[in-house]
Amino acid sequence: MLKYDLIPEQLLHEGVITKKNIFEPVVCPKETVLLTHTEEYYNKLIHQTLSASEQRKIGFPQSPLLTERELIIAQGTIDCCYHAMKDSVALNVAGGTHHAYADKGEGFCLLNDMAIAANYLLHRKEATKIMIIDLDVHQGNGSAKIFEHEPRVFTFSMHGAHNYPFHKEKSDLDIPLLDGTDTNTYLSILQNTLPGLLDKEKPQFAFFLSGVDILDTDKFGKLKVTIAGCRQRDVFVFEELKKRNIPVTVAMGGGYSADVKKIVEAHCNTFKAAIDIYS
Repeated sequence: MLKYDLIPEQLLHEGVITKKNIFEPVVCPKETVLLTHTEEYYNKLIHQTLSASEQRKIGFPQSPLLTERELIIAQGTIDCCYHAMKDSVALNVAGGTHHAYADKGEGFCLLNDMAIAANYLLHRKEATKIMIIDLDVHQGNGSAKIFEHEPRVFTFSMHGAHNYPFHKEKSDLDIPLLDGTDTNTYLSILQNTLPGLLDKEKPQFAFFLSGVDILDTDKFGKLKVTIAGCRQRDVFVFEELKKRNIPVTVAMGGGYSADVKKIVEAHCNTFKAAIDIYS
């Protein structure tokens, strides 16, 4: 949890951004959340009536502050979409809560911020074709299930084959990676996949989940991607989207290296890559 404070502090400290680059979202309205999540589940979160079993699957004990935090994160991802439409890219310091389903949470995710934002854009007719590029080491199972029958949203997940969640859903494109996949292999697979996918699907808007749990220092990732390789990944994704004039909203996703400095450095590199490509 510490990284969410440290990322903007580090970016400000290094002079990568200034306070004018930071915006603070409000709580996402109920009617927006219900474009994605069921009313029954939303009410459980608001009224704190999740069962003990439901809380265990999420991994957090329920609390009003936790629910409020997730609602603010979801609105932050929506707000990022409008900044991205204007400036080509915008980044949520948190977000990427891709394990949340329409009717339940799991894996430390209560609400699916990218799904909420994507459905909001579709509802408002701001886009008619959206791609979620999920490069967190864990499959975006909640997103895959939410958009299972939604042809306007293409879900692409490149993740550890033998990592959480152990029951995988079916994304529009899944690329499971073997334990120990190194930087060169990882980047080669991505470079051989993403350009053709973008050309075929032609999304008008993209979401990029830039998890840094692919790092070789990550406690749970099981991959062997270097911190430089992780930054190369981000640069490549941004370059391919910019080349095609596809605006992108980015969320940080996971990162569980033992040294929090490694996590913060890798996430800050995503912001730096965005600035390098789009400034």
